[in-house]
Amino acid sequence: MKRILIVEDDRALGDGVRLALQHPELEAVLCRSLAEARTALESRPFHLAVLDVNLPDGSGLDLLRQIRQSSSLPVILLTANDMETDIVTGLESGADDYITKPFSLAVLRARVNAQLRRGEPPAPDRVELPPFSFDFGRMEFRRDGVLIELSKTEQKLLRVLVENRGRTLTRAALVDRVWTDGAEYVDENALSVTVKRLRSKLEDNPSRPQYLKTVYGLGYTWTITL
Repeated sequence: MKRILIVEDDRALGDGVRLALQHPELEAVLCRSLAEARTALESRPFHLAVLDVNLPDGSGLDLLRQIRQSSSLPVILLTANDMETDIVTGLESGADDYITKPFSLAVLRARVNAQLRRGEPPAPDRVELPPFSFDFGRMEFRRDGVLIELSKTEQKLLRVLVENRGRTLTRAALVDRVWTDGAEYVDENALSVTVKRLRSKLEDNPSRPQYLKTVYGLGYTWTITL
């Protein structure tokens, strides 16, 4: 479970951002002032902060500078200040990214996910999970030595599942991590179709999958963990 801090005083926007980012593997904590944000930061650890600049009790840049005095917590500034000098000031104050309003929630999710991934150790390109051998660097996928052709989307889905093997990943989390091109909306049916195609290429009996299993009501899991 990862936790992100959202600091936004606009009630409708703050609620919308929280709902767009939160899922069972990510907790989004919403604060509407600098005072609330400081209390939250003191009370529990966070993996990322999404910070508005113009707040009712001061500038979010002050909180950013305070964070940078003692922490490398990734911070994304979210603000209506879109002048070049504003962006330069935000980045020079220690922001990791700068998003101006209005913005796409899909783009925000993609940038949040990118910042969260930066703190993770790089995953190996080659994974041996008999009877499978997956080389994501060379884009070569084999079962019992026989080459399997996968589309780019199938490769991305397989990699996320394999890197989290043994864990159940929700449908929402998979959509966010596989479709990262900033599309405003991805129908979850696209995930169902990709899972079906991937199973048809990897499973002996796709209707009774042995490796890529459905956890009903939640999502999917890759079962081979050795």
